[in-house]
Amino acid sequence: MRVSVVRGGAGVALVLVAGVVGYLCLWPVPADPVAWSAGTPPGYVGVHAANTRLAGLRTIPLGEEFGPEQVAIGPDGRLYAAMTSGNLVRMQPDGTQQEVFAQTGGRVLGFDFDSDGRMIAADAMKGLLAIHPDSRVDLLADHVRAGDPIGYANSVVVAPDGTVYFTDASARFAPANWGGTYEASILDIIEQSATGRVLAYDPARKSIRIVAHGFSFANGIALSADGRSLFVSETGRYRVWKIDANAHDVDVRRGGAGTTVLLDNLPGYPDNLMRGRDGRIWVGLFKPRNPAADSLAGWPFLRKVLLRLPRSLLPLGRSYGHVFAIDESGKVVEDLQDPDGAYPETTGATETADRLYIQSLHARMIGWLPR
Repeated sequence: MRVSVVRGGAGVALVLVAGVVGYLCLWPVPADPVAWSAGTPPGYVGVHAANTRLAGLRTIPLGEEFGPEQVAIGPDGRLYAAMTSGNLVRMQPDGTQQEVFAQTGGRVLGFDFDSDGRMIAADAMKGLLAIHPDSRVDLLADHVRAGDPIGYANSVVVAPDGTVYFTDASARFAPANWGGTYEASILDIIEQSATGRVLAYDPARKSIRIVAHGFSFANGIALSADGRSLFVSETGRYRVWKIDANAHDVDVRRGGAGTTVLLDNLPGYPDNLMRGRDGRIWVGLFKPRNPAADSLAGWPFLRKVLLRLPRSLLPLGRSYGHVFAIDESGKVVEDLQDPDGAYPETTGATETADRLYIQSLHARMIGWLPR
């Protein structure tokens, strides 16, 4: 009897183990990872030597809102912030008099203002939007052309001539179809198919030009002082590019003309790029690199197995606050870190004369430091 029970229990265990192995190896997942070379993580050394200059942030509570992915001062002198709820909240620079400026019904990840005072917003669910001072929301573009949708509008900058440059992070995983911006970004970065691109919208012709493509999750974008170059974060490959703003459909994977890797092998995932004062460009690293994740760069099958695990088990990196500023040559001129990661997922920084506001993917407040 006891032998039969033991044998029966062993049989059940084998079936369960076989089921788990089968699931981890065979269950369909939406991504089809490709091999790539991650390089050796540099760690926090040199210009990025560990420090605590970002620790002890002062904060502006946001009530029921969270996720100030980008914040910026508008033409009216007020502070605007894009929230996870789809609300665009505005307030005085000290955080008082908070109100909902507009609701897009999607998720704005980046915005800028044009010469007419409109907010030009990259909405990951909707596309490229124009939000008027009276809060009316107009769709500028959700397709490059027929059959070519803008699936993941991410960051935006408006040039003095009115041209709107923006990133389309992934042509493979649109947040509207894949569970939101965070889930879609995980799928894209694990897959590494490099379908992100930089687009240019001409408001006069209402047309879009592909500036460059081949980015592994095209993210933050900023314009050079002379308006001739764009700086672009490639989150999935830990680098920042400098590309010719007048380029036409250049494939950065092939080193096309007018494309240069400005920063490479960064210690974390670069997110927003924001112009600051005195020529500075602020870069946010929303998480540090994880050596375990980098070690799987050449193992597509194992990365596919990872996608079958609960998201809490993915090697996404620990909480670590980090923003830094560069000049247009790529020289790091300021570096601020909080190794304890008290303010989560630092996506970027907005610099004014007297404050440095820190952006975040999921925080329930806006962090800031006096300047």
